[in-house]
Amino acid sequence: MMSILEQMEPIGLEDMKAVRLMNRIDQKFMAPAAMLEGLLQRIASGYYVQLIDDNPLAPYHTLYFDTDNLAMYTMHHNQKLNRQKLRVRRYRSTDTTFFEIKNKDNKKKTRKVRIAVSPQSFNSVLTVPEVREFVDRNTPWPVPQLHECLENRFERITLVDKGMSERVTIDRGIRFHNRATGLDSDISPLLVIEVKHEVGAPTSDIERALHDLHILPRRISKYCIGTALTDPLAKKNRFKEKLLYINKIIS
Repeated sequence: MMSILEQMEPIGLEDMKAVRLMNRIDQKFMAPAAMLEGLLQRIASGYYVQLIDDNPLAPYHTLYFDTDNLAMYTMHHNQKLNRQKLRVRRYRSTDTTFFEIKNKDNKKKTRKVRIAVSPQSFNSVLTVPEVREFVDRNTPWPVPQLHECLENRFERITLVDKGMSERVTIDRGIRFHNRATGLDSDISPLLVIEVKHEVGAPTSDIERALHDLHILPRRISKYCIGTALTDPLAKKNRFKEKLLYINKIIS
């Protein structure tokens, strides 16, 4: 897999800024990690690979926050619109850390707002005055009601098509640790692929390749799946089909 990535034309973080998807559509796919090399071989000529310090694999470390009764998780499970996810994420490849709020509105549009925080505050971010004010200003959730919930780690490959109109992320090596229950889950044999391009754009190389490999679009939230896998008391009826599909892939 690494040899294929090394053969692909590289692109840096600054050049990636040219890919501005103002009216975008996002599609997610789940696939066996064993398919990654074959998938990259099919699309390598049509995409750049993002390199940071000459490395195509960017490690991510994320910690999510929720209420004691998992209000935000339950809203997603129950398909409520106008919902949020709160997290702190460490981008290890660039040595940056952000507290982020992801908003999904009633038109199913996703918008993310974030503020930079020090890496040292990762495990105590809700005590940072700027973060507390940011949460108060952008969410209905009182900070005292929030607690550390799910932690995850993964590596991300980022691709952009040669026309600079499509961005692809491939997450691999996904592992979860639930700080509330103490339980772990490792779904490393699974890839989560996200394709982002302008609304109305023609079918892209990676979409064709995934179709040929019989990989169809499937919605997935790493926060929700990780919680369902590591919290026995979390409501999970609507996620059962996804959990069965994931279990089939990883086993």
